[in-house]
Amino acid sequence: MAGITDPYRLRRSTYAANRPRARTAMKAGKILPENSASPLRDVLARRALAEIPRLLTLQDRTPVSPTYGSFDRMWWHYRVMDFPTGMSQKEVLPLALAWSLDIPGNPYFRQPEIRNWIEAGIRFAARASHPDGSCDDYYPFERAAGAAAFSLIAFLDASEIIGLHGDPEIDAFLKLRANWLATHAESGRLSNHEALIAACLQRMLERFGDEWEAPFRKRLGRLLSWQHREGWFAEYEGADPGYTTLTIALLADLDRRRPELGLRDPCERAIRFIHSMLHPDGTLGGEYTSRCTLNFFVHGFEIAGSWCPLGLAINDAALPILARGENPAVADDRIFGHHVTSWLMAWKEWQAERPGPSPLPDGRVIYQDAKLLIEGRGDQRLYLGWSHGGAFRLFDKGRLLLADTGPTLAMKSGRVAVTHLEAENKVELGADRIVIEGQMAWAKSALLTPVKSIIFRALMITVGRWFPDLIRRLLQRMLVTGRKPAPFRFRRILEWQAGRWTLKDEVIPENGWDEVAQAGIGGFQCSMTTVVARVWQPAQLQPWLDLTPATSRLGAQESLTLDRVPEFVA
Repeated sequence: MAGITDPYRLRRSTYAANRPRARTAMKAGKILPENSASPLRDVLARRALAEIPRLLTLQDRTPVSPTYGSFDRMWWHYRVMDFPTGMSQKEVLPLALAWSLDIPGNPYFRQPEIRNWIEAGIRFAARASHPDGSCDDYYPFERAAGAAAFSLIAFLDASEIIGLHGDPEIDAFLKLRANWLATHAESGRLSNHEALIAACLQRMLERFGDEWEAPFRKRLGRLLSWQHREGWFAEYEGADPGYTTLTIALLADLDRRRPELGLRDPCERAIRFIHSMLHPDGTLGGEYTSRCTLNFFVHGFEIAGSWCPLGLAINDAALPILARGENPAVADDRIFGHHVTSWLMAWKEWQAERPGPSPLPDGRVIYQDAKLLIEGRGDQRLYLGWSHGGAFRLFDKGRLLLADTGPTLAMKSGRVAVTHLEAENKVELGADRIVIEGQMAWAKSALLTPVKSIIFRALMITVGRWFPDLIRRLLQRMLVTGRKPAPFRFRRILEWQAGRWTLKDEVIPENGWDEVAQAGIGGFQCSMTTVVARVWQPAQLQPWLDLTPATSRLGAQESLTLDRVPEFVA
């Protein structure tokens, strides 16, 4: 804001200059003109710009406020949090993109106040960080690599967009955070985080010099070592298509910055994996995959599309669901900004020459190490994860016929036994018959209570602040990767009969049925903690299948057996 002697007059005159265009857009009820040549591109802009008011609502925009610039409304406004989450400051990037992109009817384009708020967001992050440059996400003194990386790349790109160069405070902060990321190895293999760190270090190299080359190459090498021969990148040792789309975007961008590194091959292998996993309705992923996400970062396919037409074919198949409003609602306050950024970047990177959607092949594709199966037969297409107990999505004529995450048993004690928690299940993949067998497990449902919260805060303020990685590993085991067996076994059989899939489920009790209060099968259950899982999508109107009456009639040693033929209900 330096150099502005009368901020009110500037705001007033800028508003007057932009008022005719903004008013026309509002009167038309849309952001882009009807005669635009790229309808899918226009959809990206409409959806993204429609979210900017929500983004601005999250930010403290009062210059005299001590929390000026914070995007964590739960902390600065509602005051129900006792620290600001560092991840929230990533919203400076979608705001900077909205400020910089000359999208027809964009009311935020080059508005001085928007630029001020972007700068305020970066400066607040510098003030709110730990002395080593790290930041917290879900609990104090966490020092979360994901939050630090997501926000740092936002600060680097946003400051570049608005021309914020040579500021001693901001430059010192960027170097501090980048150095912490370069030397920190978080627990677990999260490839999307590693890709973000590599992307941050490349930007640091471009901005501050060759001292960042060695750490960049080290982290990039680490990321590439995590790519599986099947094309996917590890996310807690499994394959998650949604997170892979983010890794693809970061690799595609790195490739054009550093073409000599030969990143097109790993990027293209990941793109081929995504194409094979794409659903006929344009969605991707779900509860049968490693992290159960429905993420879809579209901008990387536009960047790679300049040399890999399959990337553009993926977007041409996936983007129409945005226009129809049928996309998964990855839209809570913590995660919506990621996708707004991706939509705006895809608009910016849009490739005019496009191949159109690529047909999904018939036949069977097996990713043995990812424990995923995709099979197209006639009008039906099956997507199944056998490590998740045979959870699947089945499509018929391009529409979702059935989503199924397996039998669930709720105990009188409140514990819940499920088949879909990731495990080393026994699998038989016959030509026309698929059999999955395994042990059910207790769903991860631990919640904070006031007492637990006090104990946890006390732990983090004392011992935990010095050993955050130890705390993180313990929480990962409890909420993500750990598995406690329940006293039930299951068997799931899918058979191809008379031109369609049939389904048989069997649950075998080890200690009888007396403790079971409810039983059923749902299509969209997730029983571990994943930030971007459990989001709404229209398909979830599929009803719950209640099996409680059947279990109440069973003897102690009897098995619960259910035969079904998935079909549309008129």
